[in-house]
Amino acid sequence: MAANAETPQDGETASQASLYLDRGYVHDMGGKPDDTGHNFKPISEEQDVFTKQWHGRALAITIASAAYGKWNLDASRHARECLPAADYLRFSYYEKWLSGLTNLLVQHNLVSVEEVQAGRAETVENAHPKAFTAETVTKMLHSGAPTTRKYDENPSFAIGQKVRTKIPAHTAKVENGHTRLPAYAANKEGVIIALHGAHVLPDSNAHFQGECPEPLYTVCFSAAALFDTANQHDEICLDLWQSYLVAV
Repeated sequence: MAANAETPQDGETASQASLYLDRGYVHDMGGKPDDTGHNFKPISEEQDVFTKQWHGRALAITIASAAYGKWNLDASRHARECLPAADYLRFSYYEKWLSGLTNLLVQHNLVSVEEVQAGRAETVENAHPKAFTAETVTKMLHSGAPTTRKYDENPSFAIGQKVRTKIPAHTAKVENGHTRLPAYAANKEGVIIALHGAHVLPDSNAHFQGECPEPLYTVCFSAAALFDTANQHDEICLDLWQSYLVAV
């Protein structure tokens, strides 16, 4: 089951616990040195999408479970973020997916802990009316789930404007909650180069507090401003919501 994201869990090493607390969430490790001992490696562009057969099944189960309408994409992401640090570090990509999904299924009373442990349902029911068929899955995968929304206010920032990012703890709508502002880009200055209209705010949507759409901007940063060892001529561009930014 998902663990509290504030405190290390039983069985975690001291170094993992320190890593967890220092970063807020162990998943937010972008740009940080690999001091976990897990020897993470870059993803190869030639690597198969599913390196094992069950990986595709894990994706399929995740998509199928979403048909119940009990949670949204942001809540699904947050469920994976809430895994205990030791598990997050040792799990493979799709093990994280299955673990987060299992927690959601139990939390929303779609399956019981006993059913998970037994690996089978206690009762057999008719297919849910929203259950995906092969035809509806294909249509859904091609169309996706658009996050653009109507927004009646004028954007707070303009293209070409200098802004500074906040820190994730000051953007999350829930303490220790979900945010799409990475730690490596916190409290950094950049320039807005694009405005994409208003989109669902993940920080709110992940916690079922409403979609709260906000303008979404592309902000360009000097790579050297984010990472000390980066080439000073390189740039890194991030899509960031309005509430993540302040004017410089």
